[in-house]
Amino acid sequence: MNSANKTTQLALIGTGSIARHHLETILPHFPDTIIPVVCEPSEKQFDLTRELFGKHQRPIPVNITDLDKLLETYAGKLDAAFINTPHVFHFAQAKACLEAGVDVLLEKPMVMNGDEAQQLIDVRDATGRLLVVAFQGSLSPQIRQAAKLLRSGEMGKIQNISATIWQDWQDIADGTWRANPAISGGGFLFDSGAHMLNTVADLAGEEFQEVAAWLDKRNFEVELNGVVIGRLASGALVTLNGCGLTIETCASDIRIFGSEGIIRTSAWGRFLEIQRQGEIEFKKITVPEAKGVWEQFLAVRSGKLENPSPPEVGLRMARLWDAINKSAAQGGRPVAV
Repeated sequence: MNSANKTTQLALIGTGSIARHHLETILPHFPDTIIPVVCEPSEKQFDLTRELFGKHQRPIPVNITDLDKLLETYAGKLDAAFINTPHVFHFAQAKACLEAGVDVLLEKPMVMNGDEAQQLIDVRDATGRLLVVAFQGSLSPQIRQAAKLLRSGEMGKIQNISATIWQDWQDIADGTWRANPAISGGGFLFDSGAHMLNTVADLAGEEFQEVAAWLDKRNFEVELNGVVIGRLASGALVTLNGCGLTIETCASDIRIFGSEGIIRTSAWGRFLEIQRQGEIEFKKITVPEAKGVWEQFLAVRSGKLENPSPPEVGLRMARLWDAINKSAAQGGRPVAV
């Protein structure tokens, strides 16, 4: 994955609000990242992106609205693609870019289901390209430190995991593609809640074996609330609670109960606290300063950093999501993963 080039030629796939959020970091701070081309079918979204390039005095990229044509036109000229499109497009677009010899940074959630996740891993392996999933949790130093503590055995054997996430999600999603299950693949639990699902799957470090789930749409197009009970292969029990129909806020709480200590963090890894045997309260754990999504992707490409958010974690999460949907469709009946 080492790149001898000092510059990175990047294609931006999708230029909506999430892409522009990332551009606000990339454009002013990474002059060696060159974005010659984007793929955006919406003139409105491209106009907003063009304004952003102008604001940061960067050359305006060409917009090729067809990805296959873009990859053909720029064959051999691109190092990476950053995909920021609605969920349903992730698999086909990431597959096309990998097969075109381009490394991929892919917005969350990775894909729509477990079959797509496994196929994408197979494409990654066949092409030898890099695939990083842009989950802030897995990319955060807090989550990486928590995973290290859990894998080392310092916290003892994992007994239970309890995770909750909440947001005024319905107000945000109403009238957008996020409320269309054919495009989004799900509601609150698969959008903002995907951060919780992925971080728990990452920290657990093993597959779920059995899942029971209840999803509540409240007369909306997709689920707004959800409760999941799961059992890991090791026997540890997991509860996942998501509420997308609450006050104007966005937060989460994740606790991993080990036989030798308790870890507390969030779906995005914004903090890390530990309580050990004999201690009466949680203590904050200091970790290295967090680096941005694009900075970490470049570090992985250059061989300076092991991929902190590989598709294997995305596969574990996708299989969990498949089981959640299967159980919910049967009124909460437990299903095997």
